Amino acid sequence: MSENALDRVELSQSAEPGQTTRTWKDIFWTVLQPTVGMGAPLLVAVTLTTGVWKEEDRMLFALVMIFLPIPIFVWAERRFGRDDWKLKPSELAEDGFWVAMGAFLWAPLITDMYRTPVSEGFRAIRDRTFLEISVEPTTVLGLFGAVIFIRICTAFPYYWLHRVQHEVLFWWRMHATHHHITKMSFLRGERTHPFEYLALSLGRVMVLAFIGASDAVLAVSAAFGMWNGKFNHSNLPLKSLPVYDWVFATAPQHHVHHSLNRRQSDSNYGCYIILWDRIFGTYCGDATSDVKKTGAGKAVPLSIKEQLMLAFYPNKRLVDL
Repeated sequence: MSENALDRVELSQSAEPGQTTRTWKDIFWTVLQPTVGMGAPLLVAVTLTTGVWKEEDRMLFALVMIFLPIPIFVWAERRFGRDDWKLKPSELAEDGFWVAMGAFLWAPLITDMYRTPVSEGFRAIRDRTFLEISVEPTTVLGLFGAVIFIRICTAFPYYWLHRVQHEVLFWWRMHATHHHITKMSFLRGERTHPFEYLALSLGRVMVLAFIGASDAVLAVSAAFGMWNGKFNHSNLPLKSLPVYDWVFATAPQHHVHHSLNRRQSDSNYGCYIILWDRIFGTYCGDATSDVKKTGAGKAVPLSIKEQLMLAFYPNKRLVDL
């Protein structure tokens, strides 16, 4: 039996009328993101609680979490991705600029993965918080549960800030950089204007600092965010897992958010947590196949200079792009 024939093997010999049969390939692309997206932070939690983690391992951890997925996703997108979304070498190089920005400028700002003067400032805020609480679980389930709970809570202000950026032109100018992408790819999640990092990411981290989140909580949270952020922007035929996708954002849901269609793009504001969209009526369940084009405005690629200048353009020029 050929490989293509095997891909079409049905899980059941017969199906009820109107019932859609699923192949092994369907199941693989359905469970891949939940398995890896939850497995990575769980693995980090195990590492932290078993004594394997050492202080000097911080930089190694950061490099693995940031750079290990890159060759894996590059190969997978070339092998399984939509042809019209596959990146040219020049586009990969451009995205490399944004990855470097995220790894060496923003990661030390919004996390505590490795020591920098900025991350030391984060630690100072956390250690001097006036709140008499701290989040410092020491077990695997405690760490994992704390991260999921905190992610859901911090996703609430993120949801509203993100929604305002779509609804108010003044705030859209700092978010437009992230939406002027005409192809989906795992690297595109890093394409974020510096002002937006300050507006969206820093607020979440300050919440973590004020509630006294431990270094372990930050490390597990970083693993969750990095892997799921890459999946949600990837050019892969991922499918949403029912029940899981009621709380956690999936790639098909986030592809809809990047659609050129305004009705679709003004929905699914949760990048990691989709629960608040469902509660506040901004959820859109259109399948990835319904996203014909991505981008904003005229849906034309912009240079790095233009992407950085979007926040400063006059309203008319911003709208006309």
